[in-house]
Amino acid sequence: MRQHFPQHRVVAAASAGALLMATACGQSGPGADDTLQVWAVEDEVLNPLLEESIADFNAGSDVELELVTIQNDPYKERLQVAMGSPERPDIFFNWGGGNLGQYVDAGQVYDMTADLDDNPEFRDAFLPSVLEVAELDGSVYGVPMQGTQPVSFFYNQEVFDEAGAEPPETYAELLDLVEVFQGEEVTPVVLPGAASWTLLMWVSYLVDRVGGAEVYADISRGADGAWDDPAVIEALERSQDLVDEGAFGSDFAAVDWDGGQATTLLAEGEAAMILMGPWMVQDVEANAPEFYESGDLGWFAFPEVESGQGDPSAVVGPPTNYFSVHAETDHPEVAMDWLIDSMASDEYVQGLIDSGAVPPIEGIEDDLADSERAEFTTWLYDLTEESEHFTPAWDQDLDPSEAETMLTNFSLVFEGDMTPEEFVADMDDES
Repeated sequence: MRQHFPQHRVVAAASAGALLMATACGQSGPGADDTLQVWAVEDEVLNPLLEESIADFNAGSDVELELVTIQNDPYKERLQVAMGSPERPDIFFNWGGGNLGQYVDAGQVYDMTADLDDNPEFRDAFLPSVLEVAELDGSVYGVPMQGTQPVSFFYNQEVFDEAGAEPPETYAELLDLVEVFQGEEVTPVVLPGAASWTLLMWVSYLVDRVGGAEVYADISRGADGAWDDPAVIEALERSQDLVDEGAFGSDFAAVDWDGGQATTLLAEGEAAMILMGPWMVQDVEANAPEFYESGDLGWFAFPEVESGQGDPSAVVGPPTNYFSVHAETDHPEVAMDWLIDSMASDEYVQGLIDSGAVPPIEGIEDDLADSERAEFTTWLYDLTEESEHFTPAWDQDLDPSEAETMLTNFSLVFEGDMTPEEFVADMDDES
């Protein structure tokens, strides 16, 4: 299953057959007494930062770390196969939440709570809403290791100005803007519906705003009948209403994300808004440089649903990625020493900032203010810091087969070929 909510720093695989690329040498396989394997996805920006951190650590350690990178698409499947085998990693990249929880439930993840309690300065360096995603039943099983990526709205300021419009603070105001931009013969919201993960962003935010964070938390942990929550039905109904009211135009299912089609529609003023992750900024810079340089790209948080139970400060999307330690590693103390020494260090955090990422680290406002995309990264950091809860991207969090069914069904719901009730029944059967 491909990684949805694509991260702008992850590069595509060059060869589907090359699953592993060791970036260091010194052992023939996992489990050697003098070497611990660190598994991560191939990433042209992140991997050099990890290599540098590992090299610095190895210089003073009797037990060495070895970075092993795996192509993004096959990573989850490769990890699932390896975790219960002798070929397991010692430290492994994951998405937190339910993705991590399946390994915790199998007894395959080291409980690092005591280590973090013994190092409160390190534990408290992370934004609470992001660290929380790696906490299960009161214990912590992972630490953040790259930037945070909450989903938000992006808009064309020139189009808004011409319509006399302002970014909405409530969902009712968002619906009003649909009518305003239709009157201007502009598609209110460009939706790259050919990629079903873009539909998920709407549903997940609406479920959160309508019913609160516990609705998806129940779905994530597989609670009986969790999909059959009134908030899920209402979110799907609201999504279909948006389609019927023309919020996404008449051919959203033909608009794709890959290739910059959606970005071009926004940049050229044919659409007013888009709901997307922070990788949108880099996509605009790459595919619509004149629009990027104009300063007309704006952003705002998903608005409050007035009648909903959800916290309007809550955010949805990839909180970050995490490093966790296998429960059967020979040297958990060495693994934790590296994580504690490195993942919140000034050098590592600055490397992430220089790459355009927003590390979920407390007190980095001044560093972000000096970064290349300071206005946006500072806003994104504040959005995350002020959030009371961070719901992970559902398709990364759920079991791959359940996630695949969910995404397929979202397309059917948005295209009017499946009712919300049919969606819920099918997902209850799947889970």
